[in-house]
Amino acid sequence: MSKKPLWTAQDVAAATSGTPIGDWAASGVSIDSRTVEPGDLFIALVGPNFDGHDYAADALKKGAAAAMVHRPPKSVDPDAPLVVVDDTMEALTALGTYARMRFGGRIVAVTGSVGKTSSKEALRTALSAQKPTFATTGNLNNHWGVPLSLSRMPAGHAYGVLELGMNHAGEIEPLSRLCKPDVSVITTVEAVHLENFENVEGIADAKAEIFAGMDPAGTAVLNRNNRHFPRLVAHARTAGIGRVWSFGEHPDAEARLLDCSLHATCSAVSASICGEVLQYSLSVPGQHWVLNSLGVLLAVKALGGDIAAAARALSKIQPLKGRGARSRIRVLQDDQVSAFTLIDECYNASPTSVAASLAVLGTTDPDGGGRRIAVLGDMLELGEQASDMHVGLKQPLVAADVDLVYACGPHMAALYDALPPSMRGAYAPDSRELAVKVAEAAQPGDVIMVKGSLGSRMALVVDALQALDTGDDGQSGLMCRPRAVNGG
Repeated sequence: MSKKPLWTAQDVAAATSGTPIGDWAASGVSIDSRTVEPGDLFIALVGPNFDGHDYAADALKKGAAAAMVHRPPKSVDPDAPLVVVDDTMEALTALGTYARMRFGGRIVAVTGSVGKTSSKEALRTALSAQKPTFATTGNLNNHWGVPLSLSRMPAGHAYGVLELGMNHAGEIEPLSRLCKPDVSVITTVEAVHLENFENVEGIADAKAEIFAGMDPAGTAVLNRNNRHFPRLVAHARTAGIGRVWSFGEHPDAEARLLDCSLHATCSAVSASICGEVLQYSLSVPGQHWVLNSLGVLLAVKALGGDIAAAARALSKIQPLKGRGARSRIRVLQDDQVSAFTLIDECYNASPTSVAASLAVLGTTDPDGGGRRIAVLGDMLELGEQASDMHVGLKQPLVAADVDLVYACGPHMAALYDALPPSMRGAYAPDSRELAVKVAEAAQPGDVIMVKGSLGSRMALVVDALQALDTGDDGQSGLMCRPRAVNGG
């Protein structure tokens, strides 16, 4: 069964002031010829290290409905389905603008120093249980990711959930003006990308740019537990936002946490959402998830959704790869198959998110004689305070009753040296060397949490640990010995 057309040649031409070649219709939009699907409109973007025009022919061979180009691409037939524009990046933005104008539903935009992608996915789950909902794929949250997401949004859906990201001031404002959110959520403001800002207050100001594209009838949803809450409220009022709601533990918060019970793989929550008391469960662990769930439910309320149905849906959310996903790694020991637990947090890291992940590790009990092991890579973009912030992780490591720490990177060296000798597992200059050490040390019963900034490449450690898995029959692996660790 073919997909419903998302764009016709005439629609794209109207949106971009382009010239269509051929009569075609596209059911999706892609900027990557490697992942293009049949029926997609392939947009040939040009970057510092690539030119999408070189891959337009490949995209069409894979079944793309048409290609958007600003010059004749190589190896493309003269009568190939195209739309010719002045500049493909500007045309992508125009396509996103047009998509937002024709969208008949309501938009919620999410930003924050940590938790924005997880909150976006929770909103997708909560709203999809009620009405057709579109949401950003992955973390397409920058100057090309947001218009790409908008261009993929079906006009007839009831809700759209978009993620807005930044690492410099001035980046969120144009994204907000593009997506024009009815509801905006700022999960929290923390010391992330600090090397690009004078202080955390500057980060708060940059996050507040999300209000720039909002109508006065919109709703801002803010974390009242965060110390920058008053600053964000002031920004929202200055922007003319008509309704500012908060979530947290404060008695005046519209979404107020009443009680919660934290477990290794889930949480039970009691909360008051605009006066309605709800009890619900989260299928993901951690106090940070509990708090963010309040913001999610408050956003659903602001959108006019059913918060009781949304709360029930939150029991179905699952951790994303690199953001808390768990797996049991089976290993062969003494001719018997045993296992250890791997918690994959390798996608990104900041002082706040590492502390939250360590707290979750602390609630997870090892099996038998197993150990709690934290494998940590550098937290990047922290500026002059980087070493102090890494050393500051000692307290949450101790509080989580972590048995061993494996670390890599120049900043993590400072933390490793500050740890008691009994907690030092091993140190390596980079994740490739550390992966071998961790894989050799893994034992049945262990709980191993791997975390670091994306640039620290901690996925190499996760890959090495997953490579130990013997499979269901216990015959394909070796006794806790690592296979080759592949770069990338």
